[in-house]
Amino acid sequence: MAEYLTTKELAELLRIKERKVYDLAASGEVPCSKAMGKLLFPREAVEAWIAGSSVGAERSKAVQLPNVFLGSHDPLLDWALRESRCGIATFFDGSTDGLTRFVNNEGVATGLHLYNPATSNWNEWAVAGQAGAMPVVLLGWAKRQRGLIVSEAGKKMIVAIQDLKGRKFTPRQADSGAQTLFNHLVARAGVSADDLHMTSPERTEADAALAVLERKAEATFGLESVARQYRLPFVPLIEERFDLLVDRRAWFLPPMQRFLDFCHSDAFRSRASELAGYDLEEFGKVRFVGA
Repeated sequence: MAEYLTTKELAELLRIKERKVYDLAASGEVPCSKAMGKLLFPREAVEAWIAGSSVGAERSKAVQLPNVFLGSHDPLLDWALRESRCGIATFFDGSTDGLTRFVNNEGVATGLHLYNPATSNWNEWAVAGQAGAMPVVLLGWAKRQRGLIVSEAGKKMIVAIQDLKGRKFTPRQADSGAQTLFNHLVARAGVSADDLHMTSPERTEADAALAVLERKAEATFGLESVARQYRLPFVPLIEERFDLLVDRRAWFLPPMQRFLDFCHSDAFRSRASELAGYDLEEFGKVRFVGA
């Protein structure tokens, strides 16, 4: 069974004319994506949309969302938003902050990498709990390599979490996805936060790595792509999942469509390869659909 429906196939499923399908897509009523100038409708999302109530869709129409991308900073995402010239502004201040602001109608989308140690689940659990009743879709962006970014002087001495004991370490803000994940990994390794000499928190991936580069810290918990950018040693610890939570109505508007079109380009794939530490195999996969 095909993962995506064509306009004709969706019209047959709904028993309506193809012209009506185009109207539904333009108004944001039905989840879809656009590739090579053609509308494609993810079967899983469409089935959830059919089964769901229409209350969320009516709410979406009533709210004019700011054209802002929220959530956790991702180097590839940040670059693609700028390079696509889609016109979407950004306010990246962590996954938890982004999800809260998104629920409060402060943006059209948010980037998330929120881990639940109890279920080993990424993002769906948080979205279902806070935005499950909203007209949203959670889509795969990338799997990313995350670990310890260490100084040149410390690369032979810091090869595991246990080696952070007694070392100067730069954390992220307390409610960020990165810091929450780090706290889990530290506890699992039997290391206490009191064993580390913490510097002041940094609010972005780049600023945390820069603290290591400038010798303000011996290590931080960051992305392989950022470590490579600053030419710093990297110790891989975990492959995390970064997803995009998008308002379904905003999905069909020109700014988001321009951004998504660019993400199917050769330039986008080439950039991901250059940055390193990215796996785009599940890019665009529908992970959750709200009301």
